[in-house]
Amino acid sequence: MKRALALTLIGTLAAATAACGGRQDSATTDAGGEVTCEVGQPTRIGIATGNAIGVYFALGNAYAEQINAAGGNLQATASETGASVQNIQQLVAGTYDVAFSLADTAADAAGGSGSFSGPQPVAALARIHTNYTQVIVRKGAGITDVAGMKGKRVSTGSPKSGTEVIAQRALTAAGLNPETDVSAQKLDLTKTVDGMKDGTIDALFWSGGLPTPGITDLLTTSADKVEFLDITPLLPEMQKINEVYQEGVIPAATYKTPADVKTIVVPNFLLVRQDLDPDVACVLTKTLFERKTQLEQANAAAEEISLETARQTGPVPLHRGATKALDDLKAPQ
Repeated sequence: MKRALALTLIGTLAAATAACGGRQDSATTDAGGEVTCEVGQPTRIGIATGNAIGVYFALGNAYAEQINAAGGNLQATASETGASVQNIQQLVAGTYDVAFSLADTAADAAGGSGSFSGPQPVAALARIHTNYTQVIVRKGAGITDVAGMKGKRVSTGSPKSGTEVIAQRALTAAGLNPETDVSAQKLDLTKTVDGMKDGTIDALFWSGGLPTPGITDLLTTSADKVEFLDITPLLPEMQKINEVYQEGVIPAATYKTPADVKTIVVPNFLLVRQDLDPDVACVLTKTLFERKTQLEQANAAAEEISLETARQTGPVPLHRGATKALDDLKAPQ
């Protein structure tokens, strides 16, 4: 009876592990040796993306589809998540094998700062598209800059997301305490957009590629009630935290706004664990670039994916399998 119970318990645990969709199947570890870029056995890959109406989710699902369509031994599944911080935590824990992340959060992970108590064993497949910090306020809320959010209901994004990291840093740069000076609504983008529409949220932060479907929805249905804020006056203070922050522009054509909107931008990385099988990492990286056209059809942000910038992932190191792929693709050093 004890043996039967033990076998039942083992079977239950195995089923629970398989349900997580991550490392357990055969996303094997790096055993050293030459990188052949050939995966010899069926291997399942779990991809951590972001909010369901964000760019990470759109691109992540398209990426999974293209990995599956390539016809090799890799099979991928993309999942909705809270995004960057959560993605890295679950990547390291083995729940997922690939994770989308903002470069600032990835740098925190590599250095063991910010949301991470110590350096995390992460590596990059490539730098991908750029995230634009999209700050939108209700016109009736009387907010003309980030400092004016004091006492207001502000969506700072999903807990443990890259949006939350940037929102808190922007509020701090504006002289506010994110925990006490605003009524922080830690909501995903779907609930945030709904709140902006019904007036229960005064302002939102969102870090995402262009166009973000949820922001398109908000600007299409409520264009007369909301407006973007230019947050670039905060850039010098933000760069003291991390030099990865730069000035960028959301073109007027993106959301059909009256004019271009200046903002703060940050790159995105595709991350894996440092110990991921390098042949798996190589195939994943090659698929990203060889099927870029198909990814662009899912979201225009994929147009930014480029061999010219792929290696620009510092301080996060490139995975050695990704290096092999980029060398084969004749990516510039």
